[in-house]
Amino acid sequence: MRVPPRPSRNGRLRSVFPAVVAAGLAVSVLSAPAAAAQEPAPAECPASLEDSATCYTGQSADGAYYAIAVPEKWNGSLVVHAHGGPDLGEESDPERSIGDLERWSVMVEQGYAWAGSSYRRGGCGTRMAAADTESLRRLFVKQFHKPKRTYIHGQSWGGNVAAKTIEIYGSEKHGPYDGALLTNGVLGGGSRGYDYRVDLRVVYQYYCRNHPRASEAQYPLWMGLRAGSTMTTTGLRARLQECTGFSSPPEERTALQQRNLDDILAVTKIPERTLESHLRFATFTFRDIVHNRLGGRNPFSNKGVVYSGSHDDAALNAGVERFSGDPTAVRDLSYDSDITGRVSIPVLTLHAIDDPTAFVEHEAAYRAGLRGAKRDKHLVQTFTDEHEHSGLSTSEYANSISSLDAWVRSGKKPTPASIASSCPTFDSSYGTGCFYKPAFTPAPYATRVNPRPDGLDWPALSAHQEKMWSRLPSVGIAP
Repeated sequence: MRVPPRPSRNGRLRSVFPAVVAAGLAVSVLSAPAAAAQEPAPAECPASLEDSATCYTGQSADGAYYAIAVPEKWNGSLVVHAHGGPDLGEESDPERSIGDLERWSVMVEQGYAWAGSSYRRGGCGTRMAAADTESLRRLFVKQFHKPKRTYIHGQSWGGNVAAKTIEIYGSEKHGPYDGALLTNGVLGGGSRGYDYRVDLRVVYQYYCRNHPRASEAQYPLWMGLRAGSTMTTTGLRARLQECTGFSSPPEERTALQQRNLDDILAVTKIPERTLESHLRFATFTFRDIVHNRLGGRNPFSNKGVVYSGSHDDAALNAGVERFSGDPTAVRDLSYDSDITGRVSIPVLTLHAIDDPTAFVEHEAAYRAGLRGAKRDKHLVQTFTDEHEHSGLSTSEYANSISSLDAWVRSGKKPTPASIASSCPTFDSSYGTGCFYKPAFTPAPYATRVNPRPDGLDWPALSAHQEKMWSRLPSVGIAP
């Protein structure tokens, strides 16, 4: 067993990172790797763990920064974390894994070693992020030793990454992962997981006419932004405010602003409190997908979608911009991020019913995928009466990893009710509440997100389909 030395308590966690070397990257070109992989270097732990764990940081050969924590009273098992986002940018963020360790310190407090990658770059690329996650797991095994059990935890878009990781690197018998915990996961897959933001992009432009303005260079809305645009998040927010007055009290909005806001929210079913963040995704993340990952090809469609809920649906459907995706782009985005349902290990999900970012109906899509692959016996889904996306109750996270571990060790599948009943034990320590709703079942995905008549055939993508994809040239999002 090769264990790096323990760090001194007075070091600075971020000081172990070298300066990030800027590199201009063209479409479909791999990010520049580090000269050599860095072995885990001792580092200061977050304050909550400084007296109970030993922490390490480093950078992989592919350029992905990472952080690792091993508790003093290690139970012998490992949690590999897949973070959400995706963050945008062409370089790995050395601070991301540090922040994730602090945010998910509850896993270490519960006795698990923890390892999280910042991924080799920002931007979309589910398979890339899965490869970086698996690479970190292998590094942990090499530098420490093989854990008794290994769990993967994915949060938000990281839920998609984790779900894809266990499909790619798992096996019919037993792969490197023993179980998966997916929390507030984006589980609809790339080919339809962005559809409500496609709808927002075109509906917004129909009412607001300022993204782009008539006086600006025009481009198809599926691009998110034209190549070379210098728009910032601040500029986008100003345009949204101009059109809807969303950040002003209702009494300060003009009648037109209020009607625009009401129509946009009613048609897209996006909560008002996350309208701006969804529009950012439909702008800057779309730009990353189209220009940086797909070489300018369009993976999105709204052809045949019937929009409803506005003050004049006929005018909206007649005037909204329409487009169909390039079949090769749809194929590549689907190959990169869609779920086949090929799961052979216990998977536990935790999702806020009122999640305003990754709607709870994503869980219905995920279950349908596993059911279509006849693998839903491996799935238990839990839901809570919470209203946030980025963070749920710490007591519930502790309870979830414990419930998953008990399932794996005993082979006895839990129920939503049994998981809910075990939460108060953890809440006696954390005091953040237990909000489970064991009887809740999410409605089908198509009840929340307009289905695409020309979309892929769901509920499941078969393993045969994935094998066929793998034989095609230039398939997938650029690493």
